[in-house]
Amino acid sequence: MLDGLSVDDTRPERPVLLDQQGRPLQSWRENYPYTEKLSRRTYERHKRILQIELLKLQKSVREQGRRVVVLCEGRDAAGKGGTIKRFTERMNPRGARTVALDKPNGHEAGQWYFQRYVAQLPSAGEIVFFDRSWYNRAGVEPVMGFCTPREHLHFLEQAPLFEKMITDDGVILIKFWFSVSRAEQRTRFAIRQVDPVRQWKLSSTDLASLDLWDAYTYAKVEMFRATDTPHAPWTVVKTNDKRRGRLEAMRHLLLQIDYEAKDPEAVGKADPLIIGPANTLLEPGEDATDLSPSKLAPQERGPGRHPHA
Repeated sequence: MLDGLSVDDTRPERPVLLDQQGRPLQSWRENYPYTEKLSRRTYERHKRILQIELLKLQKSVREQGRRVVVLCEGRDAAGKGGTIKRFTERMNPRGARTVALDKPNGHEAGQWYFQRYVAQLPSAGEIVFFDRSWYNRAGVEPVMGFCTPREHLHFLEQAPLFEKMITDDGVILIKFWFSVSRAEQRTRFAIRQVDPVRQWKLSSTDLASLDLWDAYTYAKVEMFRATDTPHAPWTVVKTNDKRRGRLEAMRHLLLQIDYEAKDPEAVGKADPLIIGPANTLLEPGEDATDLSPSKLAPQERGPGRHPHA
């Protein structure tokens, strides 16, 4: 994975990959709309402002007894876990929790597929973040052969019905797809390979996915076709620059739900170059013809409102 690359060991706390000319690797620029990454100073300032708004949102959710589910999906190393950490690091843990389920055990494997996820849905006044979710069966499982084609098809038929049931019952469901380019994913895997504190993140499934990019792309588009619905739309976040992606994801959640003392100026507006509906932010190999014909939610809803706001 590190062929032709080297590591800048003068910064052991944050390894930097170098190209053959000894320059920092710029893989994050691939299919990305900005030429410069967001500075840490700007990021930290905006993150604090948004986290204050998230605390207001959490207070409102708790007082009004609302139930919020935030699904974070995407390719390996797309930044799901890091974004969830920034969502929750200032929240009251009594009303916000993260669910990251391991592979099903023997007992769970004999259940209805959605059953173990139902047990993790929020109670009144709670926000639940899923670091991967029932959508494992739309991506990892069929691509890696962990489920049968019949099980995969059955999932794509049932997921919109399942989500209709829970949203009809009042659950606010936000579905994020974190989009990373192929070159940037390889760079992040390489960093995990050399960074001792990140090596636990690099699994055999991750390594296998390097040669299965096209298969994952096909599964992703198929998933969008079947499960991007008016009652549970997908929102894509481009995360080659993790800082921009995290801020836009936080902002998006705040834009979806009305809450007491909301400061529109502090929340700001969505950046359509970074975040938007599933058929507006595409990676190479995912042009408009790949997404059509589809059941994608109407574009006029835009990135700023949710049907259950």
